[in-house]
Amino acid sequence: MKQEGRTAPGAPATLWDRTRQLASQEILETALRLFTEQGYDETTIAQIAREAGVSQRTLFRYFGTKEDLLGGDQGRFGQVLTDTIGEQPAEAGVWEALRAGVAAVLALHDSREQALERFRLLHNTASLRAGWLEKRLRFQEDLLPLVEARMGAAVGSADPRARAVVATAFACLDAASMAWVDNDGKGDILDLYDECLAAVRG
Repeated sequence: MKQEGRTAPGAPATLWDRTRQLASQEILETALRLFTEQGYDETTIAQIAREAGVSQRTLFRYFGTKEDLLGGDQGRFGQVLTDTIGEQPAEAGVWEALRAGVAAVLALHDSREQALERFRLLHNTASLRAGWLEKRLRFQEDLLPLVEARMGAAVGSADPRARAVVATAFACLDAASMAWVDNDGKGDILDLYDECLAAVRG
């Protein structure tokens, strides 16, 4: 049975959907502005809600945690990454599949400017950095079966090569985004990712 308020897959977005999307975007933009102006830890949920013109209860209906206000649902990040890698052709190599996943995740950012501010906050805020590292380990575990399969290893075999490959891809993404922030957003993160990966692979 179709739930009220939900749009069936493939159906046109309803007015409710569009209104919700606009409200969500307004909250995200407000939060990013305040985080940038006064710091992530110094900004409160109450202040974001007040500036966005919504109640705190409404804000938490859109975003489950304060971390989600930096760039949306982190679960979506992991889902897009996993789905994209899983959808790559069987003949695609493991590094090619991982690169496609990285590109898909980077494309989630609304604009170059917002991506730069988000990465800057992530790398310069200890509490956000710690949270990202924890999530990264979970994402790596989720990707492990896909990488094992592409490497010809038995899924669940605890093959250290597969873990090394996944960890390397994430380390290169971290290094690329940090370099991009240090260069004030000059260049392309994906190009920097390729450079990092080439350096590691020799």
